[in-house]
Amino acid sequence: MKRIMTKKYLYSPWRIDYILGEKPDDCVMCRAMASQQDQENLIVYRAKFSYIMLNRYPYNNGHLMIVPYVHKSALNDLDLQTWQEVTELIRVCEKAFKLAYHPEGINIGINLGSAAGAGIAEHVHIHMVPRWNADSNFMSVIGGERVIPEAFESTFNKLRDAILRVMNDNG
Repeated sequence: MKRIMTKKYLYSPWRIDYILGEKPDDCVMCRAMASQQDQENLIVYRAKFSYIMLNRYPYNNGHLMIVPYVHKSALNDLDLQTWQEVTELIRVCEKAFKLAYHPEGINIGINLGSAAGAGIAEHVHIHMVPRWNADSNFMSVIGGERVIPEAFESTFNKLRDAILRVMNDNG
């Protein structure tokens, strides 16, 4: 019996405003890092060599990014201490997602270069997205709009508190 494979596609038409919108001359990640307005810039945690922030254009509720302080476009340009801290923060975020959201899965992704899908190719960062079975609903599939059911402020507080709890438990 011949088995037919069907392809599934991830569509994100709500991001077109970001893609086609005017881009600043400076690096938005460096600008957010340099500012002391962490909540305004959606930075939920600062470590020694990197920080964790909410994605302003999320694919799903709780979409985080782990960003090294150093402005580099490639993983191989990060020093060992920075890379080790970034990978440890991936583990911290996994635990924080489980505490705060109880996801059924987590996507972890790194897009190196604009051809690979990096919206900010000049500053390497890692995406983490909590996922639930059937979390894409008719609004994104049919209507081309994404429904994020929680306000940034609530997500910020929930994930900041969960990350701090994980860090204290690990300490």
